[in-house]
Amino acid sequence: MSYKTALAIGVFQVLALIPGTSRSGATILGAVLLGCSRGIAAEFSFFLAVPVMFGASLLKLIKMKIAFSLATASVLIVGMVVAFIVSVFAIRFLMGYIRKHDFKAFGVYRIVLGILVLAYFFLLK
Repeated sequence: MSYKTALAIGVFQVLALIPGTSRSGATILGAVLLGCSRGIAAEFSFFLAVPVMFGASLLKLIKMKIAFSLATASVLIVGMVVAFIVSVFAIRFLMGYIRKHDFKAFGVYRIVLGILVLAYFFLLK
């Protein structure tokens, strides 16, 4: 993948600022539209999440003024390790699924969910 393609995929990531838009969905769609395979698009999207998640976590720590007791720091570290292990298994599963299947099921899910949410809020008025 060239730097130009990677930058263009990053621009697609900006679409996630629109409420209800999936960051990974936007980057995967962007990569596929730019000619990347589904597997490469999904893998790059997962790697692209690392700086986003790191930045969000850093902002949260700054807001908390990074004042931790030993117990709080221990719980945070255990949580990070467990989250990392679970995410590795989840990413392996998703990469295997993506290599064998297309994204139609995810598209149908998003459309159906969108219709249900719109119907719910329309019926509330």
